[in-house]
Amino acid sequence: MLSCHNEKHLQKIPSLDAQCIMLNLEDGVCKEEKPKALELCCRYLDKYKELDIMFVVRVNALNEGGLDEILKLNPYLPDAIRVPKIKTKEDVQTALDALSPQIKLHLSIETAQAWNSLATLRVQKRVTTFYLGVLDLFAELSLPQSIINPTNPTMQYILSHFLLTSLSMGIKPVSFVFQEHKNLGMFQQWLELEKEMGYKAKGCISPTQVSLVNAAFKSDNAELEKAKRIIKLFEKQRSLGVTGFSDAEFGFIDEPIYKGALALLNR
Repeated sequence: MLSCHNEKHLQKIPSLDAQCIMLNLEDGVCKEEKPKALELCCRYLDKYKELDIMFVVRVNALNEGGLDEILKLNPYLPDAIRVPKIKTKEDVQTALDALSPQIKLHLSIETAQAWNSLATLRVQKRVTTFYLGVLDLFAELSLPQSIINPTNPTMQYILSHFLLTSLSMGIKPVSFVFQEHKNLGMFQQWLELEKEMGYKAKGCISPTQVSLVNAAFKSDNAELEKAKRIIKLFEKQRSLGVTGFSDAEFGFIDEPIYKGALALLNR
């Protein structure tokens, strides 16, 4: 995530290892700097349009200039627009109505209303990604930030619910940004938990965090080889009319196991 009022940061984009660059116009950009940030955002979207990087622009809330920003950004065709402070599916439709048809819509889930209506927010297929905004959500729910740690059961429930609800709708869930960017030990603990849960993406605010995320979420070669062998075994047995059998190495293999192996390779 890069705040667009800082041109020095924007100039470093080609050297970054992140698969997705979040061009930020919202938090971290003061009110006086927002017009400049929007102009720089448009300029660098045009400058870097040939780069093999996904560009997402986080605009301001719809009622705080976000709608005007979407209209300004449409001609520059970022891959997606991320809208914060979403509350209802009507908010989502308002954003889609303003957005160019070629651009996908991403949503920040950071209000109590959005959390309560999470399963209803994919009103069109162009809504593809949700971002968990823990700090704002906790403030709305009057939860203390002290419970934001990997072992807290409430935090684990939030991560699980967000992950499963998103995936069940065909949405990509992105775990929250860890603000203490110098506390790499704690960041690594979060990555280990999120990987174990099934997350594949996390927001970052420093190049070091990006490197750790890339290393943590990289597919394990041994798991990929196992999946390939399971697929081969199952398809051979299926051709003989058998769709459930025991294997000396992998144990019982049936269609759900086979589908899981296919899903791993597809990821």
